[in-house]
Amino acid sequence: RQEDFEIIDKNQIPSATELKNEEKEKAAEEARWSAPILSLAKKASENLALSYGNALKSAALVGFISKPVSNDNTAKTSVRYHAMEERANLMNMMKLSIKTLIQSALSLGRTLDSDFPPLQQFFVVLEHCLKHGLKVKKTFIGQNKSFFGPLELVEKLCPEASDIATSVKNLPELKTAVGRGRAWLYLALMQKKLADYLKVLLDHKHLLSEFYEPDALMMEEEGAVIVGLLVGLNVIDANLCLKGEDLDSQVGVIDFSLYLKETQDSDSKQDGGITAVLDQKHYVEELNRHLSCTVADLQNKIDCLEKTNSKLQEELAAATDRIGSLQEEQQQLKQQNELIRERSEKSVEVTKEDTKVELDTYRQSRQGLDEMYSDVWKQLKEEKKMRLELEKELELQIGMKTEMEIAMKLLEKDTHEKQDTLVALRQQLEEVKAINLQMFHKSQNAESSLQQKTEAISSFEEKTNEMMSSMKQMEERLQHAEKARQAAEERCNKMKQELAGRLDTCRQQMSQLDSKCSTLEKELKSEKEQRQTLQKELHQEKDATSLLKTELEQMEGLKKELRKLQDEKQQLEKVCEEQEQALQEMGLHLSQSKLKMEDIKEVNKALKGHTWLKDDEATHCKQCEKEFSISRRKHHCRNCGDIFCNTCSSNELALPSYPKPVRVCDTCHTLLLQRCSSNSS
Repeated sequence: RQEDFEIIDKNQIPSATELKNEEKEKAAEEARWSAPILSLAKKASENLALSYGNALKSAALVGFISKPVSNDNTAKTSVRYHAMEERANLMNMMKLSIKTLIQSALSLGRTLDSDFPPLQQFFVVLEHCLKHGLKVKKTFIGQNKSFFGPLELVEKLCPEASDIATSVKNLPELKTAVGRGRAWLYLALMQKKLADYLKVLLDHKHLLSEFYEPDALMMEEEGAVIVGLLVGLNVIDANLCLKGEDLDSQVGVIDFSLYLKETQDSDSKQDGGITAVLDQKHYVEELNRHLSCTVADLQNKIDCLEKTNSKLQEELAAATDRIGSLQEEQQQLKQQNELIRERSEKSVEVTKEDTKVELDTYRQSRQGLDEMYSDVWKQLKEEKKMRLELEKELELQIGMKTEMEIAMKLLEKDTHEKQDTLVALRQQLEEVKAINLQMFHKSQNAESSLQQKTEAISSFEEKTNEMMSSMKQMEERLQHAEKARQAAEERCNKMKQELAGRLDTCRQQMSQLDSKCSTLEKELKSEKEQRQTLQKELHQEKDATSLLKTELEQMEGLKKELRKLQDEKQQLEKVCEEQEQALQEMGLHLSQSKLKMEDIKEVNKALKGHTWLKDDEATHCKQCEKEFSISRRKHHCRNCGDIFCNTCSSNELALPSYPKPVRVCDTCHTLLLQRCSSNSS
């Protein structure tokens, strides 16, 4: 199988014997050379020479010698052996190129350009590694074999690589897939993510199998080793310019002279020192990242704790102030409780005497109030019944009023009809007269009922006045009771002075009085409850009186409504008389209107030749021929039936077939006006 990468002629490749002779001649000068680089270069050169010779032999054998069937297994084993040798050679060359690139970049100490020779050789070797074992894809143009196909998968597997793919596709200078693949590698190296992207590809080998054969370098373990070596390139800073470079036509030839030159390092120990320094640098950078993250987190936590601490201190100060104020309030409340107890003991003695007097007066007043309440309740029931009857009569009158309004509307419509409708109008007038007579009788009945209600209202007002007078008498009695209570208090004071000498005798009787006090307290509680119930009843009676007042106001409103209805009745009677006169005049004018109707019929016969156009049939205005749209709407002419825009049909006229003025186009408007003027003349 022919290899995918170009190799220099055999004469240019240094053989093993030549290398040995050069080593013997320059043994003194080559003391500073690095031993690992020489060994790797020797192995790479020998393996490449052997693979190239074997490839030539296999090509010669395939071209001229016919292979027997029995030698299939030997051919397969030889192919696998060649693939293994190629993978080993490419991996060794990759190690050499990465090592020389890192050493030369560190010795320079600056960002690398695209003209840097070790960097160019690194991309050549990497390209050979990616081309190894690629499958040939047949197209209409011919066979296509490029390594940009697997690199396009990275965009799907890793969304971070989408920027690289878009920038590569947007470059107008790149016309071939090889050029796009080289540009992709340049951009990935500048981002320091070349190893990460290739690792993502190796993790999805089932996708790579579409592009590579099973024995390819990217499908075997050597691919993972190369990805591990590429991690060391993250130390290098590269600034590669893609514009102006011809990436499509570059020839990828490996230059072995770079790997056989004298290096700047004195010993192999220094190589190990550089790698150790690089490892330490990576370790320190990672430590710095972790420490910066932890420091930021700790600082945020400290800020939060300081805020919470300040809040807690403020809450503590507020709590201590509250505790002090509550303690002071507690002491004040204790003092107030003692004073209240003393006052309550004194007030209990006074209230005992007061309640006795109030009970007597209350019992007397309650009997009179009960009698008044029963009378008022009966009157209320009677007035409610009367009010319901009045409401029913009002509803009937309102219904009659609505019927009258409907009849009036029908009369207005029927005046525009012909002689046949005159008979119906007269019948309706007779019905209206009968209804008016009924309304007149009902209004008389309503006036009589109103007089009865006014009499009932006057009697009710007299009763309310009596209630008010009784309330005033109750208030006078309460004032007398208060005066008696004050006289009793004065007597009690005198009695206390007299009882000061009789304290010895009273102490013996205290035991008896305590038992009596307990019974009196119970009676007091019951009397207080009765007093509360009586107060509630008084409030209820006041509410009832307020309701009665509102009902009186409603009755006055009903009177006003009755007056309004009477006024409306008179107006309706006047309207009926006017309509009768109008009907008589209509009878005179009907003969004249017949003649006009015949003229109008002739006009309609002339105009009825026009058909009523549908909305779908018209797309343009018939007069101005402008196209209809959302702003320019369609309008029918009620005379000719054609469709016009708003400007061409803004006129309105009263047609014989329509009682009200309707929309007419400009032409019909002028024509109808001319005919009307000729008829009037």
